[in-house]
Amino acid sequence: MKPFAGLEIWLVVGSQELYGEAVLQQVAEHAAQVAHGLDAASAMPVRIVNKPVVKSAEDVQAMCLDANASGACIGVVTWMHTFSPARMWINGLLALNKPLLHLHTQFKRDLPWATIDMDFMNLNQSAHGDREFAHLVTRLGVRRKTVVGHWQDPAVVDRVATWARAAVAWNDARHLRVARFGDNMRQVAVTEGDKVAAQIGLGVAVNGYGVSDLAAAVDRASERTVDELVAAYDREYHVAPELGPNGSRREELRAAARIEAGLRELIEQGGFGAFTDTFEDLDGLAQLPGIGVQRLMAEGIGFGAEGDWKTAVMVRLVKTMARGLAGGTSFMEDYTYHLDPASPKILGAHMLEVCPSIAAGQPSCEIHPLSIGGKSDPVRLVFTAAPGPAVVASLVDLGDRLRIVANEVDVVEPDAPLPRLPVARAVWQPRPDLATAATAWLMAGGSHHTVLTQALGSEVLADFAEMAGIEFVLIDSATTAGAFTNELRWNEAFYRR
Repeated sequence: MKPFAGLEIWLVVGSQELYGEAVLQQVAEHAAQVAHGLDAASAMPVRIVNKPVVKSAEDVQAMCLDANASGACIGVVTWMHTFSPARMWINGLLALNKPLLHLHTQFKRDLPWATIDMDFMNLNQSAHGDREFAHLVTRLGVRRKTVVGHWQDPAVVDRVATWARAAVAWNDARHLRVARFGDNMRQVAVTEGDKVAAQIGLGVAVNGYGVSDLAAAVDRASERTVDELVAAYDREYHVAPELGPNGSRREELRAAARIEAGLRELIEQGGFGAFTDTFEDLDGLAQLPGIGVQRLMAEGIGFGAEGDWKTAVMVRLVKTMARGLAGGTSFMEDYTYHLDPASPKILGAHMLEVCPSIAAGQPSCEIHPLSIGGKSDPVRLVFTAAPGPAVVASLVDLGDRLRIVANEVDVVEPDAPLPRLPVARAVWQPRPDLATAATAWLMAGGSHHTVLTQALGSEVLADFAEMAGIEFVLIDSATTAGAFTNELRWNEAFYRR
C-alpha cells in the first residue's frame, strides 16, 4: 500500500507521427514498462500512472488540461523516448499547473554495440529528444526538476520518489487551513508575515480565532473523552508519580487532557492541518497547551509557537512529505550553544512543544513550573531526541518573497545527562561547523523557530521550493561563509527581476 492512497503522478512520453505505427507501438510498450517499474519501487510514495504517448500539440494540450482537472494527479513526469518536436508542447506547458519532472532516461541501459543500426538509433534517441524538450521548457521559464539516468537505477528512482513527496506536500499546501489561537507574540519580527501573499503563492489559508473559542471547546470536553486521554497518557508514557492515578496533581493532568480534547475538536471540525497559540494570550485556559500540542504533532498536525504560522505550515508540510518514512519531525527552536572548541553543539528545545516522534525512547509525562504566561504549571512530555542525521529548516517572509533556509545537521547524544532540564530537547552539530552554519543562517535571516526532521534529506525541501517558486538556500558540508553570502546577493537580483 502506498503511503498516499488516491494520489498519482502521470508518466507522459513524447514522440511524433513521423516514425510510423510500429515504432509508436514500441514506444507505448516501453512507456508502460517504465511506468510499471517506477510504480513498483518500494520508495515510490504514490501511484505512477502511464498515460498515452503524446504525438501532437493537441495530444499535449489535452493531457495537460486533464492533469489540471484531475484531483488525483499531483504531478507530471515527462520523457522523450524519440525526438518530439518541442513547439507542440508550448500550449500544453503554458497551461499546466501541476509540478513537472523531466526524466532524462532511455529504455535500454546499454548500447548493443555489435548490432546497433539506424532503426535502434531512431527509436532510442532520448539524448536528442530530451534536449529539444528541455530547451523549450527553459525558454518558457517553466519550473521543473530534471533527473538523469537509467530508470531502473535505484538512485534515479529515489530522486523521482523524493520529488513525488514534495509534490504531495505541494498538493497539501493548496488545501491547507491553519488556525491561529491568539496573535503573534508581541514585538517579535520573524513570526510575522503576509498571510495573503502566502495564500496566493502557496494556497495556505491562515485564519485567526479567539482563545475564547478554544476555551469554550475545552469546557465542552466530556469526562469520558478526558478519561480516555488520561488512560492513553498512562499507557504510552512514563507518568510522573504526582500525575499518576493516586498522585497529588492528577487533576492537573486531567486539565491538560481537557485542553487536548478541545484542540482536537476544533481542528477536526475546522479541517485544520496546522495551528498556533501563544503564551501571551491564554484567557480561559488553565495552562499553556503542552502535551496536547505534542501529541497532535505526532499525528501529523503542524504547530508553531507564539503565533508563528509560517513554522506551523512548515511542520505540517514536512510531516506530510515524511509520511511512511522512518524518523521523526518536530517543531524546534535553536535555544542555546555549547561552545567547547573541540566539539561545539546547539541545544534545541522549546518551552513545551517538541514532537515525541523524534524521541530516543519512551517519553516521560511530567509537570513543571513555567516562568511566563501567568497560568498553572503545564503538563508536557520530556525526552531527548534520537541521534542521527537531520535537517533543520525555516520558512521566513522577507517582505518581497518567502525564503526557506535549511541546514544539514547531525543530532548527537548530550555530553552529559540533563536532569534539571524539564523540556524535550535535541542536541546537534550543524554542518559544516557551528560557526560557519550560524554565520550563514544569520546572514540568510533564518528564524529561531524551525522544523527539525530526521526522516528526510534536504533535496525534498529544494524540490518543494522549486514547485512553489520559493527561494531556497542550503547550509551543508560544502558551505563557506563567503560563497554563501555571494549566493544571497545573486538571489536578490534573481528574485527582484
